[in-house]
Amino acid sequence: MKLYMLKKLFGFDPKQTTIKTEFIAGITTFLMMSYILAVNPAMFSELEGMPGGAVFTSTALAAVVGCLVMAFWGKLPFGLAPGMGLNAFFVYTVCLGMGYSWQFALTAVLIEGLIFVVLTLTNVREAIVNAIPMNLRYAIGAGIGLFIAFIGLKSSGLIVNNDATLVALGDVTSGSPLLALIGIIITGVLYALNVPAAMLLGIIITMIIGIPMGVTEFKGIISIPESIEPIFCQFQFDKVFTIDMLVVVFTLLFIDIFDTVGTLVGVCTKANMFDKKGRIYRIREAFMADSIATTTGAILGTSTTTTYVESAAGVAQGGRSGLTAFAIAICFVVALFFSPLFLSIPLAATTPALVIVGLLMLEPIRKIKFDDYCESIPAFICIIMMPLSYSISNGIMLGMLSYVVLNLLCGKFKKLTPVMCVLAILFILKFLIIDK
Repeated sequence: MKLYMLKKLFGFDPKQTTIKTEFIAGITTFLMMSYILAVNPAMFSELEGMPGGAVFTSTALAAVVGCLVMAFWGKLPFGLAPGMGLNAFFVYTVCLGMGYSWQFALTAVLIEGLIFVVLTLTNVREAIVNAIPMNLRYAIGAGIGLFIAFIGLKSSGLIVNNDATLVALGDVTSGSPLLALIGIIITGVLYALNVPAAMLLGIIITMIIGIPMGVTEFKGIISIPESIEPIFCQFQFDKVFTIDMLVVVFTLLFIDIFDTVGTLVGVCTKANMFDKKGRIYRIREAFMADSIATTTGAILGTSTTTTYVESAAGVAQGGRSGLTAFAIAICFVVALFFSPLFLSIPLAATTPALVIVGLLMLEPIRKIKFDDYCESIPAFICIIMMPLSYSISNGIMLGMLSYVVLNLLCGKFKKLTPVMCVLAILFILKFLIIDK
């Protein structure tokens, strides 16, 4: 009876996974995502009228809503929370750059969420996913792997900025970079020995080692969540019918749709979560979870909520159903009351898991047809541009655009669908108009 209920509620299949594995996968993904609980309040507090404590609470609540919808409706092992990149666009471009209020930006997020609901109900987002050629799907997974690893290496200081070469190796002899290296070795050994919950154990052990090194800063255990009243339902509807609102909403749509598409395609490819026709399992429900979470997040007072690429960590641990997403939601609820404890985890402690996940995500690259250059060149562009442009959506757009152009010029018209051609035109317009 218990297994029947779990299958009914979360799509749980005892032939694929176990309850213990699903919860370990959920905790692992949460630990990968938990940095957003520190980043969002710090970022939004630069805007007058958005208290860091209120943003922390709204960030966690938006994640809880998104993960619960994904768990019960999507029945997929993905975590959702306010997205990185999208929050930076909100704060630094719309508010501090264009000079609009954060209420204006929240209104744009709300409109974006509502449009996404319509696009999902009309199967437009699903059509976009199905229009991506298989070799590009394999490339998206590999590109996300490199992107995830790069995020981890950058956040720990193993990779740093260099004005001459763009990037360089950080100081690996002390501090966060050294702790990250130690963690990579420990986590790698655990994973190589097939130790259960290797990534989760790697994070915990690395965090503990960081205490005497002075990298792990213990910030306490319990705190009461702050009220979201100052930022709840704060919209500016008088600016809805303006050109700037149109540009902001359109940009949010582009970034979010292809970040989410890339994440779902990449992670599902790794987990082989496709039906007999090669389509992602329950993709429409996953998109709806993303849409509802974005709309709810705007109401709560935070930026666009999206599916996290760090979900790959939970999938790598064996997460296969909505029970993983449910576990992530529980972790975010707990984090509301134990925020100091969760915020004590240094970024260096999560780097090893991101590096290992990056390695695992490279596996689909073996399926790419490298002897067909009309397939392999776009695939390579997609892979390499994700980490180099620090954007999943840019990698997908450039990969798709090069795929259409190459096959068009080589006379391989049958490989191109109307949806692909329309997307290519939209990508060109975005680069020429929106990104100017």
